[in-house]
Amino acid sequence: MAGSSHGHGHTPAAWTGSIIVFIGFCVSGAYMVMDNPVGFWLGMVLLPVGGVVGWIMRGMGLGQPKSNSQPLRMMQSVTTAKAVTPKATREPVAAES
Repeated sequence: MAGSSHGHGHTPAAWTGSIIVFIGFCVSGAYMVMDNPVGFWLGMVLLPVGGVVGWIMRGMGLGQPKSNSQPLRMMQSVTTAKAVTPKATREPVAAES
């Protein structure tokens, strides 16, 4: 799976949303240590703001493009599928040794 990301998260929308959320966590953590509940909750407000900003930027075309692939189809269920008996075949001679 190392090479299968296809640019996942490498967009301005993803970076901006992630940075806003990170700043929100830092602000909340700092104000929690300073025992300031108002600052803590202001930092917590930044968390959904980061998600909304990323979503808006994706809508503006700055995010990952939508895939053009067709959705996967479900296989036929066992009851509706035709019963096919596989033919027995022998392994190649080299594989039998």
